[in-house]
Amino acid sequence: MKDVFRTNDPVELTFIQAVLAEADIECFVLDDGMSSAYAGALPFIKRRVMVIDEDEHMARTAIARALDERESGEDQLPE
Repeated sequence: MKDVFRTNDPVELTFIQAVLAEADIECFVLDDGMSSAYAGALPFIKRRVMVIDEDEHMARTAIARALDERESGEDQLPE
């Protein structure tokens, strides 16, 4: 298993899981219970998104592309 993303933001976690699901990459979230035990107040304990070793490169590529699109505003609806 490879760690491809870490966050304490539940919205960002859901976004990353959706990106990986769309790319047909199965992922697992570790440390969900630990990070939420203190309502995210412990910044050093983050939820980790894990994928199998063979999917690591594809997952990192999909995540990077999705984050770039989100930053550039390409995923927003036209007005």
